[in-house]
Amino acid sequence: MKNTSPQIFRLIPYLGAFSCIGLFFFTGENVEWAIICSVLASIGYTGSLVFYNAFLPIIATPDKHDMISAKGFSLGYVGSIILLIINLICISNPQWFGLESTALIARFSFLTVGVWWIGFAQITFRTLKEVQIPIKYSNSIIINGYREILKVFKEVKSQPILKYFLASFFFYSMGVQTVMYMAASFGSKELNLPGDKLIITIIIINAVAIIGSYAFAFISKKRSNKSSLLYMLAIWVGICIYAYFVYTDYQFYILAFVVGLVMGGIQAMSRSTYSKLMPQETKDQASYFSFFDVTEKLAVVIGTFSYGFIEQWTGSMRNSTIALGLFFAVGIGFLLMVRIPSGLNTSNY
Repeated sequence: MKNTSPQIFRLIPYLGAFSCIGLFFFTGENVEWAIICSVLASIGYTGSLVFYNAFLPIIATPDKHDMISAKGFSLGYVGSIILLIINLICISNPQWFGLESTALIARFSFLTVGVWWIGFAQITFRTLKEVQIPIKYSNSIIINGYREILKVFKEVKSQPILKYFLASFFFYSMGVQTVMYMAASFGSKELNLPGDKLIITIIIINAVAIIGSYAFAFISKKRSNKSSLLYMLAIWVGICIYAYFVYTDYQFYILAFVVGLVMGGIQAMSRSTYSKLMPQETKDQASYFSFFDVTEKLAVVIGTFSYGFIEQWTGSMRNSTIALGLFFAVGIGFLLMVRIPSGLNTSNY
């Protein structure tokens, strides 16, 4: 990562964490404050992920990328489940705190998220050291950031393997990220599930994702990264078809189980595969992963818009899930075009 001053990879997580803490002061009347804090928290989250991902090729050799990527995502899921359960227990038992309403405890949960974020970030800050590359900037850091992304885009166009992989990643991310954002909405609108059952669904997805991260890392070790991704994408297509016929809460729980299994795996394997395919000699890991993140965020925008548009047009989210299946199918098509040279500095493709 480039030596930007101040050390931005430390500042961005703090931005997100303090924005979460700021949501403690949202009372329902100051909506503008909540919007501002939510936007800043999102910036902190997505921005910190860029640097977090970029450390992967720095801290490990390619043969270890898959398992380390899986371990990183699985620990993230563990952390989210622990804090979610703690806050849910507190919100469900306001009498423990001498309160009749859960409003204050719900606000307090945002405070715990911010403190949790800052606390565990210290492990990264104390252990990992930035790669120091002295660079003289002639303009603002923001402008140079966009120039770095444009530079990576030009480099990617001249690398067919990376280009086809990112094309595949773009299309299947439309499906993956949309499912992540719209799963609860699907359960609420199509199945009329109450909030407590939707929360159970979220816990199921996060818990099973831990298993999925390791399972598909193991498959990639035995077979290849490409095979592991193709297996998961085929399952995703099946998920989209199955979702069209889901009508009961138990069917929805089964759907959540399978979604969690491939969600953890596809996130971990996408990151590790990209880290292997990007130029091994590059020192611009953060720039490459910034481009990776921009690709994913564009997919989120297009995927969720398509999902909502089809629902509005047809009157049913079930039709939207079929469209997501088509995105995964296109992703499979591009991934099949990825040919890994035997001499590439990667392990077990």
